Amino acid sequence: MDGTAADSVTDETAYDVPDGVIGLRGPVARPEPGTLPLRGDLAHIALAGQHLAAHYVIPEVAAIGPAGADLRLHPREDSEVLHRLPAGTRFEVLDRAGEWVWGCVGPAGPSGYCRAREVAEA
Repeated sequence: MDGTAADSVTDETAYDVPDGVIGLRGPVARPEPGTLPLRGDLAHIALAGQHLAAHYVIPEVAAIGPAGADLRLHPREDSEVLHRLPAGTRFEVLDRAGEWVWGCVGPAGPSGYCRAREVAEA
């Protein structure tokens, strides 16, 4: 590695695709936005079998860059800042769209959007 914040991130947790049929056993309360990594179209693979989504994603493990990052509820500058993530924080990228990435600190959250330039590749 090149000495960036991503050097301090290790992939201690590997997420595997679940075996067998994935299904829900009844109604599940929808979590508050910005908590679990769950959107209508995507969810973290660790939530398979617990929450319904059109697609489940195995995250790309990265780190927050040297300037830190604001974790936002929506992918725009005027969106509410949910958390300030310090440099070197492990960040699991689940989706990339232009200058924004959507991801989480872990499968239990928090989740939200950061500017792509604020996230270093691991």
